[in-house]
Amino acid sequence: MLQAMFRIPPFFPSLSVLLCRKLDAVGANGLVFDRRRDAFLHREAMCTITRQDYRINVVVFHFGSQSEGTTTPGLQSDIDMLASMNDINIMLHWSDWKREVVNFLMVKDDSTPSQHYLLQRVRSDEPLPETRVVEPDDVIDSQGRVFLSNLSVIRSFAQAFGANHLRRGPSISDDEDFDYVAALPCTSLPAEILAWFDALRPGYWPPPEVFEIARQCPCFLVADGDRGSPTEHIEWRITPNLIERHLMFSLNNVQKKCLIVLKMLKKQMVTQHLHEECKFTTFYCKTALFFTLERTPSDLWREQGLMECIVRCLHMIREFLIQGECPHYIVDNVDLFDKKLCRECQVKLEKQIRVMIQDDMHVLFNLQIDDLGERLMQLHPHDERFPDQSASVCSKLTLDMSNLYVWWFTKICKQMCDSRDTGFYQCAIDLINVLTFRQVNGTFSRYESNCAQFLITNLLSSLASVASSYCIQTGQAVPRDVWQLYSETLDTDVASSRLKLASMLYCQGDVYRSACVLNDVQQRLDNSVIFVCSCRKPPNEQPSEAFCEYALRHSNPETLTRKLAFCVRFIREEMYCAPAILWFEMYRSVGDDVAYRTYLERDWMDRAEVDARPFMLYLQYLTFGGLRERQRQLQALQGLWDICLNRVTFDSMFHLETVANLLGHCEEMEGHMELALRLYNASRDYMPRNNAANLHIHRLTGLQ
Repeated sequence: MLQAMFRIPPFFPSLSVLLCRKLDAVGANGLVFDRRRDAFLHREAMCTITRQDYRINVVVFHFGSQSEGTTTPGLQSDIDMLASMNDINIMLHWSDWKREVVNFLMVKDDSTPSQHYLLQRVRSDEPLPETRVVEPDDVIDSQGRVFLSNLSVIRSFAQAFGANHLRRGPSISDDEDFDYVAALPCTSLPAEILAWFDALRPGYWPPPEVFEIARQCPCFLVADGDRGSPTEHIEWRITPNLIERHLMFSLNNVQKKCLIVLKMLKKQMVTQHLHEECKFTTFYCKTALFFTLERTPSDLWREQGLMECIVRCLHMIREFLIQGECPHYIVDNVDLFDKKLCRECQVKLEKQIRVMIQDDMHVLFNLQIDDLGERLMQLHPHDERFPDQSASVCSKLTLDMSNLYVWWFTKICKQMCDSRDTGFYQCAIDLINVLTFRQVNGTFSRYESNCAQFLITNLLSSLASVASSYCIQTGQAVPRDVWQLYSETLDTDVASSRLKLASMLYCQGDVYRSACVLNDVQQRLDNSVIFVCSCRKPPNEQPSEAFCEYALRHSNPETLTRKLAFCVRFIREEMYCAPAILWFEMYRSVGDDVAYRTYLERDWMDRAEVDARPFMLYLQYLTFGGLRERQRQLQALQGLWDICLNRVTFDSMFHLETVANLLGHCEEMEGHMELALRLYNASRDYMPRNNAANLHIHRLTGLQ
């Protein structure tokens, strides 16, 4: 064993502690590890419950570095998402058959590559093999068995991402930073996985409690055949992602830091001399860590032992390279190097790693990722040139999670508004009842319950506005229970629900109370608040230091409701709670504009959306005018101008064209028609199609 042959330099313990401190500063510390895990478990919970409550039986999982916490900003890890299609029954044995569902039997023989199975179609009315082709890509073999092609799943999954999708193995995406994989859950664990549970191991790791929970984790089949195999197009690869994730979640902070350093070395040093067709992935680093954990006493995995643990892992990688084989840690009889890393590259890598170890790991001082090398050369724990990144990492996690939350809520609202049978109001009531029932009956996890509460609160806020709109339209008084709904749902975020209440009060004619609510919103919108929208990608604005510090000290859901301000949205059913100028936004399309909407724009362009701060100023202009407070009215107008003329604030907004339209309308009310027209034209120049400015220009000029 190579691991028994290396020496430990005397400075390794002190360097280990220093390395731990510097990793803490780049966001590789216990607090950020927990926050990453929390954020991504919330993300997958939101993706899952929103699909399931629309009768799409899919469970979503996040895997890889981001959810495990084993990354830093400099590593720029992508986001891995697996969608488990649970309405398909994957049978390992005939006893797993289910009536009236789609059944497939996992089949393999001596010619089937390791880690792969074929999926034979089975009838849904009785447990017998299917004899007819069901889908065009199905394949019938010489025995008359019908097999599911992996191409059909990849093709249907790719259609969801459009013509410009990217494909990497079984992964499909429309974004370089995301990997989406469609998977089929196995009813039982296959022999290749069960062998891992029954195997003898040195005994250091994993501990019995981790091992037993891992035994309960299902595994998946993904559409990824063995390259070059004659049956590649109908092969499905076994992947134990959930078992691996559970193992990763059980690691302590030093073990995670060890893997992060291995990834940094891999990214910067190890792979720079490889052939383009050869890949040395971070999964090899994780595999080496797992095997090293098995063979290393637990008391070594502490801060003073970090350097020794890193070297032990590097020796494990060397063993793989010398032997020319990297075994999968969990799946039996699999060589991870096969068809991925040629022998020539294996020899080069082994030499490179050997030199690093012989040089007592001085290579660490050359690491440019997260400036770790330079940080290590600064012995003082605090260096102003290299600030602690933990707060900025936590703020990004919160912002990314909240953007996903709002995106899903936007999509749900779109589906409800498009429902011809029941309409938005009844759809919202039905969904609230389902989510509440599942909360009360304990079928939700903690993460799912938090996501459900977000959806329920936002839906109730919308229902209050829809009911009020009907009352205003028909001249009725707003009922007491609707006022109660407003009161109970003001904390969806910092501003948007309060602004909708202020807007409703103004439209009802109660300008005094509207002004009071607007004053409250203005006080809440301090420099620690971040503005969030799902309609377009977030602007390149850096969160304030105050927001970053808040995100560091508070959990993701708490930060979401107390320090984020969503854009204000009005669906058409809320029309009479919105100022009349926003009605044009709900019918913004002229001619063939609809055909030019992007995938995201289809979800929101049939309603009014406006950034919170400029909408607050616009409402202040209206209400102060109604109160005959001219000076304050002009201050609100000047505030709108300040936003539009300040490049920093203007570029940080999401709905620039709508803000320009609001300002144009203010100038219309001031009697400055030429200036208003210039503003509408500026709005149209920014966004020529699907812009209400076209309607305003027509109003003022009569020209199309």
